[in-house]
Amino acid sequence: MQRRDFLAASVGAAALGALASQSSAAEGAAKFKLKYAPHFGMFQNLAGGDPVDQLKFAADQGFTAWEDNGMKGRSVAEQERIAKAMADLGMTMGVFVAHGDFRKVSFAGNDDNARARVVEDIKESVDVAKRVNAKWMTVVCDAYANNLEWGYQTANCIDLLRKCAEVCEPHGLVMVLEPLNWWANHPGLFLAKIPQAFEICRAVDSPSCKILFDLYHQQIQEGNLIPNIDRAWSEIAYFQCGDNPGRNEPGTGEINYRNVFRHIYQKGFDGVMGMEHGNSIGGKEGDQAVIDAYRAADEF
Repeated sequence: MQRRDFLAASVGAAALGALASQSSAAEGAAKFKLKYAPHFGMFQNLAGGDPVDQLKFAADQGFTAWEDNGMKGRSVAEQERIAKAMADLGMTMGVFVAHGDFRKVSFAGNDDNARARVVEDIKESVDVAKRVNAKWMTVVCDAYANNLEWGYQTANCIDLLRKCAEVCEPHGLVMVLEPLNWWANHPGLFLAKIPQAFEICRAVDSPSCKILFDLYHQQIQEGNLIPNIDRAWSEIAYFQCGDNPGRNEPGTGEINYRNVFRHIYQKGFDGVMGMEHGNSIGGKEGDQAVIDAYRAADEF
């Protein structure tokens, strides 16, 4: 194909894509294959500032899930209002943060008070999860100890997670442990890699202790995304995503999200894929760019 023919074809395809996008917006967009979960603020330029309006807008775009890291800090009335709206819209509630303290050595250490505080955080989170119809809650295993052998830290972490799992099991709730990268965002945390999380979840041996596989963090920390997904599959309960570098929507970085999403879908994953990232562009144009990016990545 000559260059002028290629350009003409590209322009024509872009025009057809724009018309299709306008048509789907007018008619109500088809649901995505995976349960991609936006968060509050992601579509506020198009949907307005009210949380319920944002939920309704997302549902109209074909999103079937939602997540809110800060749900635990909202008032009971607001939690109930959001939960009712999501139930009315048929949307699945994703994670909220049950525990995370990036400065304390809680899981890896021997401080009884710090460890007791973690258990209390989990108990408090059970009430929140019930109120908002959540199944999963994020747990960060906090900082590592620089004066204790790694094996002892791992054993300490396992012991504390078993206590936390005992709190969650009667309610059918799942703590999802999130490994966070050291190199760009969170140096010094105890849990950083998927194989490490896999080892810990196997040792805890509870349906209430699984892995949150954040594709953004793991692309930075260790890469090898699809093989690690396959090896850790039995312990993965939840995914989050964001492209790298930049931590914005798919297509803005180096991760081939269409291939990754296809692989996860073909493995039969029916859980939530949290959209824990920013918008690469500001304003209404940026909100729409996120929606378009997921449409493109979901075409498989």
